Amino acid sequence: MTAELHSRRTVLTTGAAVAGAAVGAVALTACSSDDAKSGTAQAPIAAGTPLVALADVPVGEAKAAKAPDGSDVIVARPSESACAAFSAICTHQGCTVTPKGADLVCPCHGSVFNALTGEVKQGPANKPLPSVAVKVENGKVVTG
Repeated sequence: MTAELHSRRTVLTTGAAVAGAAVGAVALTACSSDDAKSGTAQAPIAAGTPLVALADVPVGEAKAAKAPDGSDVIVARPSESACAAFSAICTHQGCTVTPKGADLVCPCHGSVFNALTGEVKQGPANKPLPSVAVKVENGKVVTG
């Protein structure tokens, strides 16, 4: 009986260790992005695709938007008549940034980007957000 009890303990202990390692591996890979590390950019969005009404973006700030292909973008309005757009995917590890006034903040590791230029203000990200070509047509910001 002692040998049988010892074998059960060994199986249970080994099984728990393997399961714990598997969960740990999943948690580590979920925090990274191969696209962000390799520098692969989002596929271009078709020209003329409406993103947001210009009036919905306050001057000097930015607003999150969804492109029709489902990609996350940030539309900025540096002046009354000008606009700019950037990928909303943090260049550090691929999390989605959130507009907060004049900043774009990454909730995962604290990177901060300039909401009007996409430039890095605070790391760990060290590359700016990729720009998305846009223009204003009929009061809407559309891809250019």
